Amino acid sequence: MFALSEDDLQKRLLGCGDGPACFNAQLTQRGGNVISVDPVYQFSSEQIRSRIEEVYPQIMSQMEQNADSYIWESIKDVAELGKVRMAAMQRFLSDYDSGLEAGRYISASLPNLPFQDQQFELALCSHFLFLYSEHFDLEQHIQGMKELCRAAAEVRVYPLLSLDSKPSKHLSAVIEALEAAGIRTSLQTVDYRFQRGATDMLIAHAV
Repeated sequence: MFALSEDDLQKRLLGCGDGPACFNAQLTQRGGNVISVDPVYQFSSEQIRSRIEEVYPQIMSQMEQNADSYIWESIKDVAELGKVRMAAMQRFLSDYDSGLEAGRYISASLPNLPFQDQQFELALCSHFLFLYSEHFDLEQHIQGMKELCRAAAEVRVYPLLSLDSKPSKHLSAVIEALEAAGIRTSLQTVDYRFQRGATDMLIAHAV
């Protein structure tokens, strides 16, 4: 979904809003340099595991109800999706305690990240900004993007659709605000296909 090259995977990476995902664990295992931030990292592995078990049935039920909003190719159906996601969360949980100790998982959230200016070469934000356009207003999106651009030389955000599978109502205004602040932006089509219509990512380059 981020069109990551082998060169990209060698960069100092920041994952924003990563939650219980296994990207950090996988990249670390192959020698990468990545830090993930999410408010959920304030909790212990057992607390996160308990929360996953609590909400998992609800999430899968919602996926069943909205199955037509997704493209079932690489993943054939909701049942398989559930297995894939649970495997990813289990891999995260097996890495979480050691990752906390190593400083790879940090409890933080936009628009205030505990990092130096340009500490990272590349920041990735998946399924947070723009997706929750009804929960976070335009100013929160703008400040969040500016903070990511402060912390990283390049920022990639995907998807650019809101939960209703329509283009985010904030996207054009966010791009305009970033350009006005001297931050170069572009849209790039990616090969990843799951949410219908989610074909592009936003790329922002800090000044």
